[in-house]
Amino acid sequence: MLNKNLTLGEFIIKNQASFKYSSGELSSLINSIRLAAKIVNHEVNKAGLVDIIGETGGENIQFERQQKLDVYANEKFIKTLINRNIVCGIASEEEDSFISINSIDKNNQNKYVVLIDPLDGSSNIDVNVSVGTIFSIYRRKSKIGSEVELDDFLQYGKDQVAAGYIIYGTSTMLVYSTGNGVNGFTLNPAIGTFYHSHSDLTIPENGNIYSINEGNYLQFPQFVKKYIKYCQEEKNDRPYTSRYIGSLVSDFHRNMIKGGIFLYPETFKNKKGKLRLLYECNPIAFICEQAGGSATNGYKNILDIKPTSLHERIPFYCGSKKMIKDLQNFL
Repeated sequence: MLNKNLTLGEFIIKNQASFKYSSGELSSLINSIRLAAKIVNHEVNKAGLVDIIGETGGENIQFERQQKLDVYANEKFIKTLINRNIVCGIASEEEDSFISINSIDKNNQNKYVVLIDPLDGSSNIDVNVSVGTIFSIYRRKSKIGSEVELDDFLQYGKDQVAAGYIIYGTSTMLVYSTGNGVNGFTLNPAIGTFYHSHSDLTIPENGNIYSINEGNYLQFPQFVKKYIKYCQEEKNDRPYTSRYIGSLVSDFHRNMIKGGIFLYPETFKNKKGKLRLLYECNPIAFICEQAGGSATNGYKNILDIKPTSLHERIPFYCGSKKMIKDLQNFL
């Protein structure tokens, strides 16, 4: 039974025993992500009042224009994770390479690496639209106490020990899973505490929302074009409703609550897709499957794809199981 007076910290302690690697370290890690999220949320809510919106004038490793809040969120999450001494390595969408904490602390004995998209959909900040943070947690494969290696980060999505996201919207929510269902926590800004507001989140098996940037329609693969026309047909439960925010966290969160499908296919311009496997697709796919949905690149389950590089991109489709199945029927 949902207890909305239960804080995130209390929930973590209460459910720690159900986690197979229970040692307290993962609990501390999620708590530090919670802390960084509150700091970033405070800054996001000041956008327009202080000089924190707009571009920095620089680019990240993917040659994308960096927003000021991208840089701010990246610095805050990395600094918080390092200062609390609970991870051995960090990889960020905004960084060229991974960070080995053992280079900073030679006595580091921590077991977990974190991969993070510090601010998903950051270009929406300028127009006051919801954005988010996405995170993924793995147990390291290399020897504890040594420098982390690239292979510690290039793991199958199915090997994640936890994943989640924070959505900064009309309310700020932290949603995560350690492989035992999905739970959501809403921030009470008056006292700075996350409360357990959504228990055992599940995505409906079917839905009537499809989320895709139809402005790129002419560049889509043929099977995606056919699926969009299928969604628009006047038959039985169709046409479906088109809803697209342009922030993966926001679009997925809505579809998980209401039932729907999110599509980000390859295009002529981005032949390998645009979303990052490690920072966006794997953690969202993990959440999606834990909530009863499906996630695929069209041909293969996302969580069964072996990463080959830190910033690898892939096509991405996730959401209600029946809608994913209908999409694949057009392949």
